[in-house]
Amino acid sequence: MVLQTSQRIARRPRAFVAVTGPDAADYLQRMVSNDIEALPVGKSCDALLLTPKAKIIAPLRVLRRGEDDFLVLTEPELRERVAGELTRMRFAAKCEIAFEEHRSWLIVGGEEVLDERPDGEEISEEEAERARIEAGVPRWGSELDDRVLPAEAGLTDTHVSFSKGCYPGQEPIARLHYRGHVNRRLRVLEVEAASPGDAIEHVGKNVGRVTSAVPGLALGYVRTEVPDAAELTVGGAAARLH
Repeated sequence: MVLQTSQRIARRPRAFVAVTGPDAADYLQRMVSNDIEALPVGKSCDALLLTPKAKIIAPLRVLRRGEDDFLVLTEPELRERVAGELTRMRFAAKCEIAFEEHRSWLIVGGEEVLDERPDGEEISEEEAERARIEAGVPRWGSELDDRVLPAEAGLTDTHVSFSKGCYPGQEPIARLHYRGHVNRRLRVLEVEAASPGDAIEHVGKNVGRVTSAVPGLALGYVRTEVPDAAELTVGGAAARLH
């Protein structure tokens, strides 16, 4: 890919867990929600580490560095949890789990780059947060925790393979996808001012809550029956779905 100097980039704090060894691909394939074995060397994909009841342990990005060499990226506060979970469930699998240190940048609207700073204008944390909210990307601790269903946050579209074999949480994920529906979804809202935790109301009824906000925009979970063109209020201010 040819990097354009006009692109915007942001530093992205991450934790890094290496999974290496002859059983690394098979083990990760059985542990996470996306199709790890299908990754060519040098490519990566988003995935989830889940409980058997499909509660989110951690959102991940998995990079295949070699046939038996994978780097798992997650949020800094989930470093110990991810490594501990992968180590605890390893049993007889011939693979090693180890921490690594790297630097990470996010190309706004694009991919994540490790170690070598990409060309482009480095934006502030505030600008990066606005870009994240505008794109509707959920963040651990704001939009994501162990109470959120992956489908509510739109993660089954990006982090889940429905054609791969079993992994923890696969049955409830598939059952909801094929036979059920969620009651709420993560949505972007246009609103002059909002704060996390603010109620989202429609015709006097509470239909959701704000999870992240910057001036003019917010992210929040909104009940699915709310029409796209609905007139909403957040903290008494007019709002609408973006």
